[in-house]
Amino acid sequence: MFRTADMLEIFQQHRGDAIVIPGRGGRHWVNLSTTPSRDIPLGDPAMGGHASFALGLALAQPTKKVILFDSEGDLLMSLGILPTIAEQAPANLYHFVLDNECYATTGGQPVPNAKNVAYDVIARGSGYPRAFAFDKLEDFASNIEAILSQPGPVFVTMKVFPEVENSPIGQRPRWQTRTRDQVVRDVQAELGVSR
Repeated sequence: MFRTADMLEIFQQHRGDAIVIPGRGGRHWVNLSTTPSRDIPLGDPAMGGHASFALGLALAQPTKKVILFDSEGDLLMSLGILPTIAEQAPANLYHFVLDNECYATTGGQPVPNAKNVAYDVIARGSGYPRAFAFDKLEDFASNIEAILSQPGPVFVTMKVFPEVENSPIGQRPRWQTRTRDQVVRDVQAELGVSR
């Protein structure tokens, strides 16, 4: 297992001009991103919503690389998105899953069968042409450049240490510095899309 923040620091070096949906890694990503106008911090949408949003964005912007940092808890809430992404086959979508074996944002409840689920195998079985799994940071670091050079959809699952949130959502430190309207305006400007 490794720390999400350490993995994101390595990823940042290879980001390029990709659009990043930081998902469950958002509280770390906000301090690392060098291009926040190309980030879409959704915060905590209904669990399972990040991957559907990323798919829609990848299909709408096929010339832009879209990178999602999802969680295994979110993925389990909507496993049907995997075959949907595989069928649509967006060549610009990179689906990273932070697997901490618990529902960290709701108090650390264990994910069912957490130690035995192979999400990369599920992704491959759903039709993803490329799927990877990492539990050592050095292995991730030595493969990230090659992974991002392959056409999507690509699936990457990573075993990360749980960072459990036990305070009520309204009492947690706010890591998002922009309103949703600001995020939309920034992304539209970056993509050259007018309202």
